[in-house]
Amino acid sequence: MVDKDDLDFLSASTIKGGKVVNRAGEDLGKIEEIMIDLQSGKIAYAVLSFSEFMGLGNKFFAIPWQILTLRLHEHAFLLGITKETLERQETLKKETGL
Repeated sequence: MVDKDDLDFLSASTIKGGKVVNRAGEDLGKIEEIMIDLQSGKIAYAVLSFSEFMGLGNKFFAIPWQILTLRLHEHAFLLGITKETLERQETLKKETGL
């Protein structure tokens, strides 16, 4: 029997579109896509869609999967970074196919 409070698996469609927040509870965006390491078959990173101002000008970031923490009861993933840090970071290039 699967315990909904102690999940071992999530579907890709559940992860995609998932909210990402920081420790302060600020909304950092959503998971736009997940990228699979073809050699290991595991998730390598999530593509974070971050909007700087009122949903305009989305920036995309490759976030290593292992630094995201699932917050099951909040229906969100925790990323230990500030909004200001994301605003200053370089984004993924268009050539990535996103």
